[in-house]
Formats: sequence, structure tokens, C-alpha cells
Amino acid sequence: MFTEHDAPGARPLWLVTEGELATWHGAQDAATQSWLTALRFRAERHQLVVVPDAEGAPRAAVLGLGPLAAVADLDLWSIAGAPDRLPHGSWRIGTALPRDAATAAALGWATGCYRFERYRSTPRTAAGGALLSPPAEADMEYVRNAAGALAMARDFINTSAADMNPAVLASEAVTLAREHGAETTIVEGDELAKGYPAIHAVGRAAAHGPRLIDLRWGEAAHPKLTLVGKGVCFDSGGLDLKTAAGMLLMKKDMGGAACVLSLARMIMRARLPVRLRVLVPAVENAVSGDAYRPGDVLRTRRGITVEVGNTDAEGRLVLCDGLAAAGDDSPDLIVDLATLTGAARVALGPELPALYGTREDTVAALLRHGRRLADPLWHMPLWGSYDEDLASKVADVNNVSASTFAGSIMGALFLRRFVAPGQDWLHVDLYAWNGKERPGRPVGAEPQAVRALYALIAERYAPGR
Repeated sequence: MFTEHDAPGARPLWLVTEGELATWHGAQDAATQSWLTALRFRAERHQLVVVPDAEGAPRAAVLGLGPLAAVADLDLWSIAGAPDRLPHGSWRIGTALPRDAATAAALGWATGCYRFERYRSTPRTAAGGALLSPPAEADMEYVRNAAGALAMARDFINTSAADMNPAVLASEAVTLAREHGAETTIVEGDELAKGYPAIHAVGRAAAHGPRLIDLRWGEAAHPKLTLVGKGVCFDSGGLDLKTAAGMLLMKKDMGGAACVLSLARMIMRARLPVRLRVLVPAVENAVSGDAYRPGDVLRTRRGITVEVGNTDAEGRLVLCDGLAAAGDDSPDLIVDLATLTGAARVALGPELPALYGTREDTVAALLRHGRRLADPLWHMPLWGSYDEDLASKVADVNNVSASTFAGSIMGALFLRRFVAPGQDWLHVDLYAWNGKERPGRPVGAEPQAVRALYALIAERYAPGR
């Protein structure tokens, strides 16, 4: 992935925008100019040309950045496709980059080197054997932290549900905690049924029993930060069974948990001054004689009773107990991440997670970091007048709306009932998956909002770092 800085013999990879192409092209030697002209290099986004020496061996390469205003505006996706397409050997960024752009380029390279090889009999050669000498200005401590955390999340999401059940997810969380000196408590069985009844109800039908993963790290005197991640390791829809096509990607329904654990890993490795708590309700939504039913009334941890209008809206049921537990400590900030609704994808597509929050300044800060880091989110409203559509005739609330409209908002409104008034809370309804092949983003798992949230947390609790 990376060589040492200033590795001897590293060939230059030049980065050029469309607007800067003419000036840059004119500054090159005649042979390079002729080669690029012959290959019609126009600096289009992701266009890459390898420049040979007199013997035909690669001596340099040039990568187009498209219509960016300047090279300094590149993001990690600008370069993420390069490791796959460059010849083997050592490379260096031949274009001077300021710190943020250099860091983005290095992280993009690391992201582009990711491979999920667990189930291949013969693993593919990683990224064609191309290695990068880190840019001089890049924050490589951050790059290695982020790259490792994002790769972990991708691995978790890409893993088959047969190999990533609630017990395995709990084991992975325990391993992560031990690596960073954190403590974990796994609540399951009768204890889960008493303290977290909604989680227990959703997961009790599965062969691998439900559990709540509770990780704590940091000094007690530091501000409290609590992360909650939806850990539905496979979602059949329960008795409101999904179609066969609807189940094909349901191994990714624990994407919220994977992203939360990835974020926690970054926080702990950077030793940010927070008292971190991570809550992951880990379940499989299965069908058996003990499955919870449409029409059942569940009594949640917070005491609110919920009529089950649809067993395929299970994510909000496990999260409501997790959010209630998160509020027990009155933290400074609660963040939950979940692959919660298809409605968010209908509204915003797979690349834009829906963001809800109770404080405008916190929401605005997260959106700002998302734009800066090419980790975008879209602010959605907690539209209070829709609350009445969650009414139940027999319980305090229904887990689904009587209306077919505003499904993502309805999910967020349901969850808000389990957050204390005045609590600073962010809810991210994400997809966690790439459905189409793009440079650096193969079809498969995609951690979303992790980098933006880390930047928000670092700015809030460790300004100046």
C-alpha cells in the first residue's frame, strides 16, 4: 500500500485538472507532450495515462481530476482508482499538495487498495502491486487510522451472515475493546429479556440469540459520547417476510453497527478525550415458532409500549432500547447509525445518508465536515405533525405509520420518542453499500458518515488537534 516517504526510484504520478491542463501540458518535455496528445489526454476525472521512457518502461503517469477548480480541491475519491490501474512498483505524487489535499490523496490511495478476499480460493494481487510514497504534507497517522477503521467496517459488512451472526459480532467488539483497553459487557438471555425487552423480542426466534453489546472506554472525567449502531446481522423481515430479492443484501443490515465500531476504533486509536460508550443491539430477524408477530405489543426499556404494525420494521425496535440505555448516562451527545429505511434510499439514493438531529448547530457542523471530506449527508426534518401517524389504538405508539408517505421521517420520529427532551442527538439513516462499480468503490460494503462524524467529534472535544 505505502512505501517509506521519499522511497528511492518512486515514479511521479502527476495530478491535473481540466482547467490547468493547457498550462501543465506546455511545461512538459516534447516526448511527454506528444504521448499525451496521441492518447487524447484531456484530464477528465479518473482518466489515467502511463508515460513510457525510451525503452517503453513506465517512467511516470498522469491522472485527470476533471473540472475541479484546482488540484488542492481533490478528495479521496479523486485518486482512489489509481492503485488498480498503475503498473507495479513505487509511485509518488508528483504534484505539490497542501496538507488537506495530501491527506485526502493518501487516504484515497489506501481506500483504493482495499480487497475483500475472505471467500476466494485464490486471492487477487492487491492493487496490482503499486505502492505509494506518502505525500510529504499528509497526516499519515490519521490516514492509517481511518484506513484501518474503514477496512474493518467493510470487512464486517461484506462478510456472509452465516459468518457474522450476533455472537460473532459481539466477539469482534470484544476483540476491538481489548486492543484499546476498553471494557465490554454482553447482555443476553434472561437478563436481556428483562432489561431490553424489545431487542429480545426481535431476536428471540433466531438460532443465534440476541444480545446487547455495551463497550466503554475513556476517562470518567471526560465528556460523555454515546454511539448506538443497528446490528441486525440478517433481516428476513420476520413474519412479514421479505421477498427473495429483498433479502439478497440483508447481510448488510448490520451496517450501522459496523460503522459505529469503525468510528469507535478511530476515536480510541486517536485517544480523543471523551468518555465513550458504544451500544450495539445484535440480532437476527428470523422466522420460527417463537417469532414476534404483527399485532404484538412490546414493552420497551423506557416503558413506552409499542404495537407491532410490521415485523420488518425491526431496526427501530432494537434501536429504541439502545437509545433508552444511551440516555441513562445523560451524555453530551448521542449518535445512532442505522440502515433503517428503504424510504431514505427512495428519497436520496444510495450515496446520501439521511441526517436528523435535535440541535441545528450540531447538524450544521456535521454537514460541513461531510462536504469537506467527501462523506456527504443530507439534512432531513423531524417533522412533528407527522407524529400522529404513528398512533396506536391499543398501545402508546405503533412501530410503523398508518401513512405510506415520509417513511424515513417516520422512523426518525419513532426513535425520537426514546431520546430525552433537550438531548443533543444525531440519527443517520444510511445504506452502507455500493451498488455500482466506481473507482475505489467496488460493489459491496461502504462505510458512510464515519469520517464526517470523526471530524465533528475531534473538533468538538479535541479542538486544535
